[in-house]
Amino acid sequence: MSSEKTPIPAASNFIRAIIEKDLSLNQFATKKWAGSPGDATHHEAGVVDAAKIRTRFPPEPNGYLHIGHAKSIFLNFGLARDFDGVCHLRFDDTNPEKESQEYVDSITDAVQWLGFGWENHGESNLYFASNYFDFMYRAATSLIEHGYAYVDEQSADEMRASRGTLTEAGKESPFRNRSITENLVRFREMRDGKHADGSMVLRAKIDMASPNMNMRDPAIYRVRRAHHHNTGDQWCIYPMYTFAHPIEDALERITHSICTLEFEDQRPFYDWLLECLAEAGLLAHPLPKQYEFARLNLTYVVLSKRKLIQLVEEKHVSGWDDPRLPTLAGARRRGYTASGFKLFTDRIGVSKADSWIEYTILEDCMREVLNIEAQRRIAVLDPIRLVIDNYPEATSEDCFAPNHPLKPELGKRTVQLSRELWIEREDFMEVPSKGFFRLTPGGMVRLRYGYVVKCTGCEKDADGNITVVHCEYLPDTKSGTLGSDSVKVKGNIHWVSVAHAYAAEVRLYDRLFKEAHPGEGRQADGGDHDFLADINPDSVKVITAQLEQSLQNAALEERFQFERHGYFVADKKDSVSGKPVFNRTVTLRDAWQK
Repeated sequence: MSSEKTPIPAASNFIRAIIEKDLSLNQFATKKWAGSPGDATHHEAGVVDAAKIRTRFPPEPNGYLHIGHAKSIFLNFGLARDFDGVCHLRFDDTNPEKESQEYVDSITDAVQWLGFGWENHGESNLYFASNYFDFMYRAATSLIEHGYAYVDEQSADEMRASRGTLTEAGKESPFRNRSITENLVRFREMRDGKHADGSMVLRAKIDMASPNMNMRDPAIYRVRRAHHHNTGDQWCIYPMYTFAHPIEDALERITHSICTLEFEDQRPFYDWLLECLAEAGLLAHPLPKQYEFARLNLTYVVLSKRKLIQLVEEKHVSGWDDPRLPTLAGARRRGYTASGFKLFTDRIGVSKADSWIEYTILEDCMREVLNIEAQRRIAVLDPIRLVIDNYPEATSEDCFAPNHPLKPELGKRTVQLSRELWIEREDFMEVPSKGFFRLTPGGMVRLRYGYVVKCTGCEKDADGNITVVHCEYLPDTKSGTLGSDSVKVKGNIHWVSVAHAYAAEVRLYDRLFKEAHPGEGRQADGGDHDFLADINPDSVKVITAQLEQSLQNAALEERFQFERHGYFVADKKDSVSGKPVFNRTVTLRDAWQK
């Protein structure tokens, strides 16, 4: 966790209010912590917990983290920081088929990139749910022994049919009233691999008539032969997430288990399970409490893990770190910053009401942060040659450009001006439109940081395309000299010297989807609209641009504002020393305004 402490803001949200109330009532004043996760006996041997609260960020390692996870990371780690607590990073790795070490590594990298860690007071709070499998088996056995669980041998279809509906009670399984002894034997046989995958499950025995479908004897263990990234082939039964999650929280002495709204209906089972295990003496009070907040719904992206996997596996993108994806790995390559995500999560806030957040808000937060953080450089993205006919050949001179107009302490850098320059193609019009104040025949503009020049004409190829623009400079008008204001012009254009420019690959990234809600709606034939049909065909354009020479030495992930164009970053994956590739992070202004 970041060691930096920030004051608790005056403006709170409902979760902060809950924590403040709990602390004022000394709800956790006697809670013990033995230095590592464990059962009631383990923690009873510990000391009063120095952490006033404990939160956790519990991703399943079955994909790369995305922008929605950033909100949860800042929330959970931020609450722990602000209330003198500790936040755990826990991998909820109870589903072996879809999990891998690659995802584990990507998640730890993303959390650290956002500025957080799991070392607290010399103690590592990085945990794996799979390390609790022994206790989970013990807990399930305890439920059976107390008459709270049974092994069901119905098929999945039979169980589904017997669950009932929102208006009709479910039907009890014919296996529900087996003896405790028989259930213990069957569960042990499940563990020992004596039954086929899917042939039976362990179910909690609660209430088949409950109005909450999640309380109608939910499955808590299943038979599944699959190699696990952490435990190998030790287990052939695995706990269901709804069973494992509350146990993990309790073993880690989590005080506030913060989830998204889809888990709200699971909260009664969460509380029921923990109370059963506490009554059996396996878990210590105070028990964790679950609280739910609205997940992030962001326009122009898909955050569904299934859809992200489809985009990657079907190669609609170049990988999990494609800069067009809403993954944190992709956002990092795009040039988005951790501080930009912090501003974004602060701005959208935390509530229990579902709502859509416009992607523009995220982009504006990145612009706001990068405007302060990024130094300025010159880049010509669509170059055309400008020849200053009255400038001496084979010579050049220094011009001086500020590294950051808002930070004069960063000083100025030298850019070379010579007889031949690269300028933007759009900065010249042979027949100017109304309001065009850049280069036109007979017109004058200032070369930014350089001289005022007067356009004298242009050259064209056989197809009539303009290939070269000609001008003459006014020697006494150089920026920074006494004569700089002697000639007034309305236009100001940027440039780089042909002799000193760095030709670089530049990738102009845009939104991956052209529709605000990809895949929403129905097709004419009544079928679901395919979200892939909403992919923006112009989401990336690769060009060769002419950049000022200093950019050739850009460090990996170094960010700049390319004057007039937007914010760009030296790609961390494809750049090599002395030959960086640049990705556009965001334009200077929103280009998607309706």
